[in-house]
Amino acid sequence: MTLAFDASEFAPSAPPKEKPPAKAKREDGRGSLKAALNRPQVIATVDLGASKVACFVMTPSGVNQQDRTLTAAGVGYVASRGVRGGAIVNVEEAAQAISQAVERAEAVAGVRVSGVTVSTSGGSLASSRVRAQISLGAKPISDHDLMRANSAALSQVRLSGRRAIHLLPVSWSVDGQGGVRDPRGMYGRCLGLELLVVTISETAFQTLVHCVECAHLSFEGVVASPYASALAALDDDEMDLGCICIDMGGGSTSVAVFQQGSLIHIDSLPVGGAHVTADIARGLSTSIAGAERIKTLHGSAIASANEDREMIEAPPRGDDPGAGPVIAPRSLLKGIIAPRVEETLELLRDRLKASGAPIDSDAGLVLMGGAAQLAGVREVAVRVFDRPARLGRPRRLPHLADAASGPAFCAAAGVLQRAAFGPREVASTRALAGLKPLADPADPQAPLMVRIRDWLRDNL
Repeated sequence: MTLAFDASEFAPSAPPKEKPPAKAKREDGRGSLKAALNRPQVIATVDLGASKVACFVMTPSGVNQQDRTLTAAGVGYVASRGVRGGAIVNVEEAAQAISQAVERAEAVAGVRVSGVTVSTSGGSLASSRVRAQISLGAKPISDHDLMRANSAALSQVRLSGRRAIHLLPVSWSVDGQGGVRDPRGMYGRCLGLELLVVTISETAFQTLVHCVECAHLSFEGVVASPYASALAALDDDEMDLGCICIDMGGGSTSVAVFQQGSLIHIDSLPVGGAHVTADIARGLSTSIAGAERIKTLHGSAIASANEDREMIEAPPRGDDPGAGPVIAPRSLLKGIIAPRVEETLELLRDRLKASGAPIDSDAGLVLMGGAAQLAGVREVAVRVFDRPARLGRPRRLPHLADAASGPAFCAAAGVLQRAAFGPREVASTRALAGLKPLADPADPQAPLMVRIRDWLRDNL
């Protein structure tokens, strides 16, 4: 074998010519701009919840491809404000909470964050599945064929007042043979696709964008919280064998269903841990802060021994200095918590049955979110869904501090994992966020999904 090389590489180099100061300055400026453009990006995510706002920051050096783990450069979180029931009710307060959480994460990471991807369970999260089939030529299936199939599927979607945030292939088939993970390079006469479209309310999306911009940050997209939480908490076997992932937040309870390695369904309920706290405050005539403390220290969704004899104290509602503490048996507290938790899980179970999603009877159950940490919730979920359940935690961030490694932080961790390892989507979160609203939203002949299809055809 002959190795060819350029002899000029080994010749002594001539001394560089001096450049005019103006030209040298221009070239230095171009070099600085080029270095800035080539600088590795900082990935930042904000989990906007009703009880807390958390920010995770990761630099490119935090991705370990060998063992598929991540290291967060900075974590910051504050009590949520301006968010209720999964929806933003005060833009200014929510923007301040986002800004404070990002500033805390920046201080720990030692980097500057300019834009964030937001995870949310608000906006009435929902999903729909569409199928399409296209004819193929006598050549291997290419990326262009995949885009044709995606466009054909999107043309069937008619959603009014909704914004697509995820476009995920559920399954491919070639000449009727299903279970194909990646059809590229295969031969066949027809290519079939089942596509999952995850959407939120367009008005909720626009409010979210405005809120992030009020925090002086660039909006880089939105990710459904149950999807992100599932990516953080599940392993590959659970996704392949089937799993129901329930994200129990402060203002909402949402669910993501996986089957054969793919996300097949998303749904949400505007009921969460904050509603349990409000029930306790009403039932015991105490303050919201006192009810939250009692729920954390003594709360349970299942009965325990001697709970009729065990008494708990709660601070009185109001600021009357002469009012004594509220004293009640612990059984009363359990009698307030258990019905709400059971009702929420039963509503979610019934919605899953009505959705028609192909859920296997032996699919596992994983609980995530801050409200899932309440004692007895796992046992109630096992009884309601009639299947084993476990508590999920971020799996691929082993270096997180204990305070940020619980089920409540799965969504923020999952967005980082999605950015580092996928899965691949039809269009990126940033691309979907950049789609402009309809010029004439009242025109039923120009739905949102047609605009997405045309954008994909023109740009990908």
